[in-house]
Amino acid sequence: MKRREFITLLGGAAAWPLAARAQQPDRMRRAGVLTNLAENDPEARARMEAFQQGLQQLGWTVGQNLQIDTRSTLGDAERTRKYAAEVVALSPDVILAIGTETTAALQQATRTVPIIFVLVPDPVGAGIVESLSRPGGNATGFTPSEYAIGGKMLELLKEIAPRVKRAGIIRDVASPSGPAQFAAIQAVAPSVGVEVSPIGIRDAGNIDQAIAAFARSSSDGIIVTGSALAAVHHKLIVALAARHNLPAVYNQRFFVNVGGLISYGPDYLDQYRRALDTSIASARTLGLEVPPTLLARADEVIE
Repeated sequence: MKRREFITLLGGAAAWPLAARAQQPDRMRRAGVLTNLAENDPEARARMEAFQQGLQQLGWTVGQNLQIDTRSTLGDAERTRKYAAEVVALSPDVILAIGTETTAALQQATRTVPIIFVLVPDPVGAGIVESLSRPGGNATGFTPSEYAIGGKMLELLKEIAPRVKRAGIIRDVASPSGPAQFAAIQAVAPSVGVEVSPIGIRDAGNIDQAIAAFARSSSDGIIVTGSALAAVHHKLIVALAARHNLPAVYNQRFFVNVGGLISYGPDYLDQYRRALDTSIASARTLGLEVPPTLLARADEVIE
């Protein structure tokens, strides 16, 4: 996969069973989806449409040979554990997991059902996979693993708002990738003349208080790093940035869709479209036979 896309494809055969069965359209298969966004959220709908587009290109159509069961955690730890167990209990052939917390919860619930993950910043550091080249276990997927993106976000903030002298880095205190994301931004801060401070968030009420406590002058700005909590409360964060006149750089485009200033990061929808492609790439890497009709898709993934 091209480096400029800021997406890393992991090897491994976790998702192979579903792809290998794509030539059996008469058999109904089940896919579970554990997400952090509400199902009626516009971004959640766009992501699922992208996922289903990728499935259709592989010969899987909802209602014909595939059933999808979706559960939304809304970024809540208790709901995440509950729905992870519930999705596994439905005996899916494969599960799509969105984010670090959901993927980890699913791995605690099953070590046999294949899990494809997206939006996991540091799968190795979070203990989800053994390595990027050989994940091991039952999980594989995509990761926007370039922590340097955080430094680019700070540079972009300074470029669009030269007056910024102090930047608050919004991060979920429970996210295992938070420290590394902040460190990447902190490393760039001296070169652009900006002081950076972490803004830890835990829930909706805490987000309001934390941003209000940070905003003190016209030289302040914020950067929103990736986390399930920030995604769930993206409208609130955008509204608070506007209320406190804080120029902001967000990690995902859908913040901009609801009024945010600017975003910088990978094409997350593309990760959904290509989620099942991981199974094809995995099979070829391990020397397994890939159905001829799917080889063209494999050539697109492995470059």
